[in-house]
This record gives sequence, C-alpha cells and structure tokens, in this order.
Amino acid sequence: MKNSIIWIFLLMTTFLLAQEKFSVNGTIKDKKNGETLFGATVYLKGTTNGSVTNEYGFFSLTAPKGTYTIIISFLGYEDVAKEITLNVDQTINFEMQEAATSLDEVVIEAEETERPNIRKPQMSVSKLNAATIKQMPVVLGEVDIIKSIQMLPGVTNAGEGTGGFNVRGGAADQNLVLLDEAIIYNTSHFFGFFSVFNADAIKDIKLYKGDIPAKYGGRISSVLDVRQKDGNSKNLEVNGGVGIISSRLAVEGPMFNKKGSFLVAGRTSYAHIFMPLIEEIKDDKISFYDLNLKANYEINENNRVYLSGYFGRDIFDLSQFIKNTYGNTTANVRWNHVFNEKLFSNLSLIYSKYNYEIVLDFIKLDWVADIKNFNLKYDLRYYASDKLKLDFGVSGISYNFNPGEVRPSEPSSLINYRKLDQKRAFEAAAYISAEHELTDKLTAQYGLRFSTFSRLGGQTLSEYANNQPVVYNEEIGIYEEGEQIGTTDYKKSESIKTFANFEPRLGLAYQLNDDSSVKASYTRSVQYVHLLSNTVSVTPLDVWAPSGRYIKPQKSNQYAVGYYRNIKDKTYSLELEAYYKNVDNRIDYIDGSELIGTNNIETEILNGEARAYGLEVLLRKNTGKFKGWFAYTLSKSEQRALGGNAGGPGINSGNWYNTPYDRTHDFSVTGTYDFNEKWRFSANFVYQTGRPVTYPTGQYEYEGISIASFDERNANRLPAYHRLDLAATLTPTKNKNRRWQGEWVFGLYNAYARRNAASISFAQDFNTGVNEARRISIFGSILPSITYNFKF
Repeated sequence: MKNSIIWIFLLMTTFLLAQEKFSVNGTIKDKKNGETLFGATVYLKGTTNGSVTNEYGFFSLTAPKGTYTIIISFLGYEDVAKEITLNVDQTINFEMQEAATSLDEVVIEAEETERPNIRKPQMSVSKLNAATIKQMPVVLGEVDIIKSIQMLPGVTNAGEGTGGFNVRGGAADQNLVLLDEAIIYNTSHFFGFFSVFNADAIKDIKLYKGDIPAKYGGRISSVLDVRQKDGNSKNLEVNGGVGIISSRLAVEGPMFNKKGSFLVAGRTSYAHIFMPLIEEIKDDKISFYDLNLKANYEINENNRVYLSGYFGRDIFDLSQFIKNTYGNTTANVRWNHVFNEKLFSNLSLIYSKYNYEIVLDFIKLDWVADIKNFNLKYDLRYYASDKLKLDFGVSGISYNFNPGEVRPSEPSSLINYRKLDQKRAFEAAAYISAEHELTDKLTAQYGLRFSTFSRLGGQTLSEYANNQPVVYNEEIGIYEEGEQIGTTDYKKSESIKTFANFEPRLGLAYQLNDDSSVKASYTRSVQYVHLLSNTVSVTPLDVWAPSGRYIKPQKSNQYAVGYYRNIKDKTYSLELEAYYKNVDNRIDYIDGSELIGTNNIETEILNGEARAYGLEVLLRKNTGKFKGWFAYTLSKSEQRALGGNAGGPGINSGNWYNTPYDRTHDFSVTGTYDFNEKWRFSANFVYQTGRPVTYPTGQYEYEGISIASFDERNANRLPAYHRLDLAATLTPTKNKNRRWQGEWVFGLYNAYARRNAASISFAQDFNTGVNEARRISIFGSILPSITYNFKF
C-alpha cells in the first residue's frame, strides 16, 4: 500500500509538472514610428495557440512549459519570428518593419486572412488600416472613410451629397460612430460630400455590421470604431496634402525624452476663396475645417495615459438669406494599466457634443440646438488561459438634449423668443464576454450586456386623454394630436421613466480545415436615443431625443451565418454571409408630421417595427500587382406601424412597406494595379437599385391650383444608381532616397458623367398649367481632381 501511494504521488506530480503553464505578454509597435499596432496576429508556431493585439497593441499568450517560436504578423509588415523559452512568466515587446516604404493611406481590408482569424468567432466585421495600398478614387480628391466603407457589402448611402450611411437595411441613427471612444453624432462635412475623419490622423477603423461585441451598446445596426494615431514616438514627422478645394497638414513627434508622443492634424477647405470671382455668389460662403489632437505619456512599463480631442465646424452662408454652422467637439482622457501578465485595463472619461446654429436673415430668426454627453467607462481584458479570454467592464453616460432655442436676431423681429424643453437622461451598462476555444476546431465568443436607461426630470410634460398623444380621426381619416388634459411637473431629482434590458451576444466558428470555416452569430441590441427625422439622410437640422413615456427604446435581434475560405495560399479570399434582423419600437411618422420646433414630439409619431434580411458576398484578391475585391449584397428592408391604441389603420394601412434605405441589389468592384514603380492605377464601379420614394397617384384642384395626392409610402423607386471612378497615382522615383516623399493623385469621379437622381419632385408649371416631374442630380458631369500628398 505504501509503495502504491508513492507511485501514485510521483505520477500525479509528473502530470502536474507536464501541465505547468506560463505566460508571455507585451506590446507590438511599428519599428519606424513607435505606433502601436491594433489587430496584429500573435501565435506559437506549430500550435493553435494564438492571440490578437487589442486597441493599444497589447497581447498575452499562455502555453505549457517549453521552447516555442513566436510568430507576429500584420498586413503590410514583415513577419517577426523569435524563439522563446517558457519557463517563467515574461514580458517581451516587439517592433515590426513595414514591408515597403510608402505614404500612409487608408486601405479597406476585410478581417485579415491569417490562420488564427479563420478560427476567430467574430464575423460581420470589416477593417480599414493605414497601410501601403493607394487611396481609392473619391470625390474631388479627398480621402473619405465613410465613402470607402460604402464599397463593402451590406453598407450603402442615401445618395450623393447626403451624410451618414446605412448598414444592413438600418437607418443612419442606428449606427454608433466612435472617434477614440467619443460619440460622433454627425459624420459629414459639406452636407455629406466629405466625412469628418481626416485620414492623416487615423490609425485604423473597424466596422461591426453584426455580431457586435458586448462592450458596445446603444445602437442596433452597427458600430464604426475609429482610432486616431498615437503620434510618432521616435522622430518628428510631417505629412499632408493639397487638393483643389481642401488641404490638410499633420505633425507628429516624440515628447518627454521619447516616453510619449503627440499628434496635431488640421484640415480646411478654401472653395469660398474663389466665390468672390463669381458675381452671382460673391457674397456667399461654404467651408469646413477640423482639428485632431492627441498626446500620450508612458509613466512606466505598466501605465500609460492618453489625451485626445477633435473639433470640427461647417459654415454655410447664403448672403441675406440663411447662415448655418454645425459641428462636433470631443475630448477623451484615458489610462491604460497592466495589472500583471494576464490582466489589462483601460479607464476613459469622454466628452462629446454636437451643436448647430441657424440664422434666417430674411425673418430675423436665430435658432441654436445641441446634444452633449459625458461618458465614464472602465474596460478590462483577462487572458485566463490559452483557451479562454475574458472581457468585462462598466460604463455610464449622462445626456443633455437641447432640441432648440429660438430667438429674434433683431428687436424688430416678428419672431418671439422660445426655448424648447431640455431633456436629460442617464444610460448605464455592465458587460462580460468570453472568447473560448472549446475544441481544436470549434471556438465560441459569448457574452451578456445589461443596460439601463433613465429619462430624468426637470421639465413639464403634457398629459393626454386615455394616455394617448396621437389619435385617429375617423371623420377625416387622419392621425392628429390627442386631447391634452393637463401637465405634470417633474423635479430634477425625479425619474420620468426607466428601462432595463439584457443584451446577449453569441458567436461560433467551426474550422473545416486550415483554409475554411463556417460561423454563426446572434446579437441582441437596444437603442435608447433616437434621431427624429423624416428625411432620408442625416442633416444639420435633425433633432435627437431620448426614450421616455411615449418613445420606447428600439430593440433588435440579428441572426447571421457565414462561410469563409482562403484560396490558393491566401491569394484570394471568399466571404459569404446571410443575415436576418428584426426591430421592435421603430419610430414611424404620421402624415404631415412636424418634427422641428415642437415640445410634444410624441404627437407626431407612432411606434412600429422593422425587419431586414439579405445575402452578402465578398471576393478579394490579396496579392500580386492587381489587388481588389468584388462585393455584392442582395437584401430587403421593410417597416410597418399599426394603429394600436391610437386606433385607425396605422401607417400605409398597416402593411409592410420599403424603408427609405432598401436596396435590392448593391454591388461594387474595386481594384488597384501597380503598373511600375512610378505609376499605380485604381478604379471603383458602383451599382445600386434606386432608393424607394413616394410618387403621386392622382391630383385635385383647389382654388385653381393642381395639388398632387399620394397613396402608399415608398411604393416607387428612383432610377438605379451607378458610377465609375478612376484614379492614377504618380510617385517620382527620386523620392525614394530623400526624406521628402511626395506623390501626385489624378482622379475622375463619375467618369462617364452619369446623372444619378438625388430626387424627383412633381409640380405644376405655372406658365403651361401642366404637371411635370423634375429630376435633381448632384453631379451630372465628370469631376476631375488633382491632389499632391507629401511626407517628410
């Protein structure tokens, strides 16, 4: 018996020692400028043990005791291989060398095709990097991130000259747009011609179309996570560009004896300088400018602090008629802390504001409005083992909604001063999620988010008969404001309405072989703030409102399945995804609704529902002189609103009808060709089914004027939208051996002069008395551009 016990003890000791594990962690940076690399792949050769760096370049791996070769790879960089011996926990930092010297441009990439990402359960995500591929052809030569993501499957716009974007049949307000974690409420400059993101200041971008990680919340369609550069921590660097209507300049360099770095990037337009040369518009002005700031300091190996900010402004001034200014302001203070080799944390305090002002000179009216919020969030990642990684955290957002303040700009104005009620709210959330390798072939990502939202007091609310702010008038067949029977005053210390929701998330990936996998996901999301707009796209006049007594939070369930394959040693990659999404409590608007300048917005809306489903295809060529991709989406997006307690048939007789962002067919082709060392050519082609619109079905006369009548909403469509863009980039060979590097980009937007319809309106010609359709096109001709980019 004694000998048996000794043998059992020795066997158990041997087994435990064989299973002894150690961790290696560190940070991965660009060798040239010290920029941390987000999304770099780290794995141990000959094993399935891998990891991906987080937003701050941090990674951690755990493996049994032994000697391994650690491999680090990142698109556009040379692979790094290093032999390590895991016999103690250790920290090793790595630097990666760019595969080729080039200017930093924005490039669209799907999830990188390295082996661990075939296994990774995350799906429905697209990534954009600052790397070596030349910029895509864009309008007027300005690199535009928003227009670039619209070349991916499942992402569309509302037409040329419109802001925002639509993802998988969702509205523009259903996208959470973050710049260094700060919420951006309006992504447009020049009323949608350009985005607010200066490519010279951006490091990387991720767009989550589905399977949204549990750390994100507050929107139900997508998350666009944009990260600014940290700044060059090794050398002073200047880069920028000069275009035909705008220019940009970015300066970055080290601080505090290279223990920190800074970035200052500015951009401005100067089209207004040339307006005085044109007699008809010499007193008008249209321009924009923005400024990106960031600094960081490494206190020690385990602590680093960041300070970042953004300020942007648009000015639209039609002399003696209207003046409109609008823009975003953000600020963020972050603290990264590494507790040990397995636990990483980030604490952020964030401020965000969007405001606009309209001056109507012809009636002497001045109108200002804004939305601002403070956000405190704490995120942690725990690398529990080589098979399990945990993310968890908490957040709280304080909102202040100022829907408008109307004031006379002159004492003689006929307009009386009026201030709409400000609204306050608080949103809190806690989450936990896990990335878990269940078997050698099956990996899961699952999590739970719990969110609460409180509409706070400090205002007076109207009370309605039968608690019904909208009622159906049977006699005239329309919806109208309900009967007000009184008001209730709520103190600031009171809560008007509180909501609480669980938001589960699940993703699964099953690896069929080394080059292919299938994935499936489920995402439950809740949105508590709403953009009140009955126009197609985001405009500076749109008003945001919180959920409350009469506006319910939107709730979405999205299901997706996909097949992913690398072809011919990753020369090609194929992604197929199918999705279905339903939305409860989607706001719909009664006929003739007035959304601007009203305190009682609940009298203009009905709560409805929406659904969207589709199939997405993305085929990419990743290597060689010719690179590019083909993207196609077949989809449907519908909504309906029943009368409910308000009575009546509802909107559109209670039937399902096309949302304004429904596009049956949407495909695009993007390609770049390296002709030689000096020349690179690129092209985009886009085709989309026309946007749904409502055309008149008849007419009647009133006091001698012909007036159109309408039937079902969005039963018609604009003509199909299609466009070809071309670009050629010239890089002088003499630049290669000089500190100053430059390139010329020549572009043709709308190369075959397609007159895509932005809208079609119907009106009576007062001279002939004949009704006519009037087609409006933003661009009806070719738009050439020349841009000079430089870096030194």
